[in-house]
Amino acid sequence: MCGVLAVSGFRDVIQDLYDGLILLQHRGQDAAGIITYDQQFHLKKSNGMVRDVFHTKSLNRLRGTMGIGHVRYPTAGCSSEFEAQPFFVNTPFGMALAHNGNLTNADELRVELLEKRFRHLNTNSDSEILLNVFASALRHQRPKNLTPDHVFGALKHVMRKCKGAYSAVALIGGQGIVGFRDPYGIRPLQLGRRKFGMKEEYMIASENTVMKALDYEFVRDIEPGEAVFIDKHNRLHTKHIRQGHLTPCIFEWVYLSAPDSTINGVSVYKARVRMGEYLARQIKASGLHIDSVVPVPDTGRPIATGLADKLRVRYREGLIKNRYIGRTFIMPGQSIRKRSLRFKLHPIELEFRGKDILLVDDSIVRGNTSKKIIELCRDVGARKVYFASAAPPIVSPDVYGIDMPTKEELIASGRSIEQVRQYIGADALFYGRVEDLHKAVRYGNKKIHQFSEGYFTSKYPTPEVTPALLKKLGTCRNKTRSDYHREESLFEDEENEAGRTMTLV
Repeated sequence: MCGVLAVSGFRDVIQDLYDGLILLQHRGQDAAGIITYDQQFHLKKSNGMVRDVFHTKSLNRLRGTMGIGHVRYPTAGCSSEFEAQPFFVNTPFGMALAHNGNLTNADELRVELLEKRFRHLNTNSDSEILLNVFASALRHQRPKNLTPDHVFGALKHVMRKCKGAYSAVALIGGQGIVGFRDPYGIRPLQLGRRKFGMKEEYMIASENTVMKALDYEFVRDIEPGEAVFIDKHNRLHTKHIRQGHLTPCIFEWVYLSAPDSTINGVSVYKARVRMGEYLARQIKASGLHIDSVVPVPDTGRPIATGLADKLRVRYREGLIKNRYIGRTFIMPGQSIRKRSLRFKLHPIELEFRGKDILLVDDSIVRGNTSKKIIELCRDVGARKVYFASAAPPIVSPDVYGIDMPTKEELIASGRSIEQVRQYIGADALFYGRVEDLHKAVRYGNKKIHQFSEGYFTSKYPTPEVTPALLKKLGTCRNKTRSDYHREESLFEDEENEAGRTMTLV
């Protein structure tokens, strides 16, 4: 899960790119980057939040009427600054790319690029691989004057070679911007436009929440297997490169996307409200006495709203979130997540003391957050603490861009609901049903017949995902994580040593 953004207009686009990335910050908090073009490329990227990466000096030099941006969430636990996006290659024309998703055949493509295409790769990122496959295919056509057919021809090769999930934007120096989505449409990608006199400016973004705020009109979702090319004269060209079959990641509605976004025709907010309404049926059947329904902010709020309405139980904001702590699920590294949980949420004692509380969250992944929150509620006097997850038990990895890489990290994998309940310390535990999630999302778009939901069912939409591949990817990611944790441990040791030194002084 990352956020991608592209803008093409008739004036400097840096303000739209910067503001847009701020609005996509929920999709990645590890790194950010922007590249623009104005006779030459101007690039700025680094680890950190958008507001920390870009300052007035860097924004002033990012000139140009076309550009792309990215906020990163590291799915393999690696947060090296060298893997911040966008990536850039100098031929043909000079090209940059930002990518949301994961390629499942990255190792195979890496070998081909190195041994057959003689293209050097600087990182372990599959996004750099995707860029080089695209650049190599475009260069192979030897275009003197780039046309949309050249771009679409190159992307036909990309979609034939690359497997997995990819919603990407690219900038071709002096030629235009490109957006394309894999044939399954696993990750979102959307098109917007804005009037500039008698002309039109365009935006491609992961979510249309960006467009509303920046006065762009949302046009439509880019369809699975489709590419759009906005040329240097700001003319829009589109083509279906491969036959697509919409199979979106259902976790976009559960957790990933902003509540004010509409993804594939379905309001994220309304889908979450409906998830709560369906979940209420289970809880009502249990016969439990509940004084208050309390959401785990922020994603749990609309779910809890729908649930409380159906149960006719009062809704209370009992947990106050520290706005300066990021989304712990998408933080790189387990120890960082655990540290942040200590001061992310603060309970309002009056809403808990002597009461039977139902906590409502979007999902339970590793179990750390849920366990800690239940402890907080008990510490301030809750009599009973029940817990409800809109998502079903997460039992299998995700290979398309969410940080669920190995079964060992998933609290529900290989455990019964009762065992999970005991681990997190709840008095009762409820999970949403897969069929209820389907209904909650399909209510807004009956044309969605399948979802990418392998983390619930162990069934994946792309045929190359086998148990052997899952094992291979898990081993690879664990190694990357191990390297990262060693660096993190050294950092903690330095912190502790500094603390000891200060105490001695």
